[in-house]
Amino acid sequence: MSAVDPSLIERIIRDDVRAMGAYHVADSHGLVKLDAMENPYRLPPALRDQLAARLAEVALNRYPVPSSEALRAKLKTVMNVPAGMDVILGNGSDELISILSLAAAKPGAKVLAPLPGFVMYAMSAQFAGLEFVGVPLRADFSLDRSAMLAAMAEHKPAIIYLAYPNNPTGNLFDAADMEAIVRAAQGEVCQSLVVVDEAYQPFAQESWMPRLKDFGNLLVMRTVSKLGLAGIRLGYMAGSPDWLAQLDKVRPPYNVNVLTEATALFALEHVDVLDDQAAQLRAERAKLADAMAALPGVTVFPSAANFLLVRVPNATQVFDRVLARKVLIKNVSKMHALLANCLRVTVSTPEENAQFLEAFQASLQD
Repeated sequence: MSAVDPSLIERIIRDDVRAMGAYHVADSHGLVKLDAMENPYRLPPALRDQLAARLAEVALNRYPVPSSEALRAKLKTVMNVPAGMDVILGNGSDELISILSLAAAKPGAKVLAPLPGFVMYAMSAQFAGLEFVGVPLRADFSLDRSAMLAAMAEHKPAIIYLAYPNNPTGNLFDAADMEAIVRAAQGEVCQSLVVVDEAYQPFAQESWMPRLKDFGNLLVMRTVSKLGLAGIRLGYMAGSPDWLAQLDKVRPPYNVNVLTEATALFALEHVDVLDDQAAQLRAERAKLADAMAALPGVTVFPSAANFLLVRVPNATQVFDRVLARKVLIKNVSKMHALLANCLRVTVSTPEENAQFLEAFQASLQD
């Protein structure tokens, strides 16, 4: 096998890409996996059998229907998308963010979002050649409305992302602050598309979906991953057909495969099961938060998601000790200065939460 000439890679691959690290996914083999905000519950056995029969009938030899019309219609009904609005589908919300970046990538265009926030806003902007502008949250992780409006006035972003609730902090931003930003982006301060990212909506039970008709510059983005279908990689974004018609031009053909579509349609027929699971996780979230808050030196931040952000005296040390006890959580302490000594823990089943608490408490005492 001939060696690859490094100078050829240097000539072909962009400098900023070569300087980057790949998105890291930790190896969770043999561990209690509480690092990725997954729903720990599977479908009940009877439903799994029915799904297997449904998938056995899928025509794997044919391309998907490009418009995914049946799935889009079902999502609009089940997820209460307002009349007159439409949805566009993606291979997870990651692809939808990429589609937005590509569609808006005019020379000099910018993307703006609060920090700390979801890393893919900045990464997708960079990949598409857009400048990313991050606006720090306040120390309590609330939106800094004045700083956001000032950054909007200075940078005139094409796209503004507001995660609701936010990742990795877990909190819901104040609705009045968000509305002020959406209104200011209608021309008062700048002219921007505002994307409200509701990936964790099943655990927040608050939504901007009903307000799509109120604002012509608003899109609402969600994923079925946190609802319990992370493995099928399906995201959807709702908004005016005028916006979505433009974004659809950038969407890769056949981006939602036939197995994903069939599984999603089946799951939406039984969404009550997924809703019950989300309710269980909300209840477990409260119990887990109380248990951690009772431990000395631990600060638990309010969460409307399926994870909890906690601050400990030494995050790296505690993370390593918890991992040594076969429990994988997320060390976010180096993601942003506001997250110093913070860890993020996915809420799971009572059994896995108990395993984590035992490991966590022991790791604090070592």
